[in-house]
Amino acid sequence: MTNSDDGSNMSKGSGETGLPGGKNVLVEYENGIAWVTLNRPEKRNAISPALAAEMLSVLDAIETDDRCGVLVLTGAGESFSSGMDLKEYFRATDSLSAEARLQIYRVNAQWQWRRLMYYPKATIAMVNGWCFGGGFTPMISCDLAIAAEEAIFGLSEINWGIIPGGIVTKAVSAVMNQRDALYYIMTGETFDGKRAAKMGLVNEAVPHAQLRERTTAIARTLLEKNPTALRAAKHAYRRVRDMSWDDAEDYLFAKNDQLRFLDPEKGREKGMTQFLDEKSYRPGLGAYRRDR
Repeated sequence: MTNSDDGSNMSKGSGETGLPGGKNVLVEYENGIAWVTLNRPEKRNAISPALAAEMLSVLDAIETDDRCGVLVLTGAGESFSSGMDLKEYFRATDSLSAEARLQIYRVNAQWQWRRLMYYPKATIAMVNGWCFGGGFTPMISCDLAIAAEEAIFGLSEINWGIIPGGIVTKAVSAVMNQRDALYYIMTGETFDGKRAAKMGLVNEAVPHAQLRERTTAIARTLLEKNPTALRAAKHAYRRVRDMSWDDAEDYLFAKNDQLRFLDPEKGREKGMTQFLDEKSYRPGLGAYRRDR
């Protein structure tokens, strides 16, 4: 563990230091943010079975680590992720039984959406460069996504005779409209960060030079919020999307009651007291004072 020269609270870890991460995934803690970096720059951070296993381990470790309030997922070098490693996930597994192949793929699905989509802490995908195919799933599974305007996106599977498999097509359908999704799935054409933001694939795009600064600012905003309420809010949204209106009403009523029971800092009571009694803050303009 080291402290940065500018006085910020930063520590870097890998499997060799006893902190999360290893060769394929790097973890860096900085003032409540865990910067998780896919680290195969020589392969444009293509996802391999080894990387998938490390990511699953990293997510497990960070979940209960108090140094992390917000997780930012990004890639080393000039890429976020070029997708699945074709050699390791396809050619190397073609001769295996269906059961053996499914076992390998299951680990990848586990971290890319089963764990990441419902992660207890807020997550942001920081798309710094190339994002193709299988790289779409973890990006979309994150709660928020910020891209460099110069980032290049593509669903290129059609160009080599397959479809966006795994769960990529499902992930894309969750955030893009039908016309845009089908256009890029069927043509295999690339698009940049500005276009990704316009289509709703990412929240916004900024010049690459401002990407980390903007991502940090958003993470700081999230860190100001009650973490128990933040977790409940994002999970509630994901759950009610596929519910009927009646079921959603019932679920959200119960979820709010559950939150009051589980929240250790009693945020509802603090917020109500500060707004109604003390008149010290306005809910529409910021978070209540959590230190009071």
